[in-house]
Amino acid sequence: MVLQWKIKTFEELTVHELYKILQLRMEVFIVEQQCVFLDADDNDQKAWHLCAWKGEKLVGCTRLFAPGTMYKEAAIGRVVNAAQVRGTGVGKALVERSVLAVYQLFGRGPIKIGAQLYLKKFYESMGFVQDSDIYLEDNIEHIKMILP
Repeated sequence: MVLQWKIKTFEELTVHELYKILQLRMEVFIVEQQCVFLDADDNDQKAWHLCAWKGEKLVGCTRLFAPGTMYKEAAIGRVVNAAQVRGTGVGKALVERSVLAVYQLFGRGPIKIGAQLYLKKFYESMGFVQDSDIYLEDNIEHIKMILP
């Protein structure tokens, strides 16, 4: 699958790109996972946005944060991919590219994520290790994980 990867600050996003990011996050986090939460959390403005496009269709995106913004470590958040690309390797490529982008933007160092518990093995396969007890966020079990 050929994807076009773009990374932009909030200010660099076009209205069209921002709309597609918010649409994908709502499709997955709110509709698919049936989780009512405020996605517009005032953190998009602090993040770099890594997006995977298949033509005009956004199929994955993440938010990347400098150390000291979300945690003392750099962070990756709002990791999401479209249902139609799951099982194709897009999710793994998205996380791998996010890690590389964090290193390029902020230097090599630990990266922290807040992962849904069911994805623990997925993130462990890429070197992340559990860094907290299980906690509930929006009624979904999560754990903090760190890539040392």
